[in-house]
Amino acid sequence: MGRSSSADDLLRTRVYRAASAIHGQGCFAKIALRSGDFIGRYEGTEVDRDGTYVLWAYDTEGNVLTAREGRNLLRWLNHSDDPNAEFDGFDLYARRAIAIDEEITFDYGGG
Repeated sequence: MGRSSSADDLLRTRVYRAASAIHGQGCFAKIALRSGDFIGRYEGTEVDRDGTYVLWAYDTEGNVLTAREGRNLLRWLNHSDDPNAEFDGFDLYARRAIAIDEEITFDYGGG
């Protein structure tokens, strides 16, 4: 549990939740981020079915699909067709520079 707590502490130094112009609540940059910067890890309970706040990702070898039901601030990420962040597994990285107070978005995919 210590790892999750310190990961949450790190995430809270980088992002915050607020009202979104895209949809409901969103996840916003608390600090300026550069392209390639690590933003945080999508933490939550492993699940086997889709639902609200569920993120599906392949393992590092790309052959096992797993899902987590988000329990941290990254569950508030909204979709964009032109996102400023992307996941590598459950780790979120900036695709380009992200300004302080800019909403962080990713492409939900699945067309």
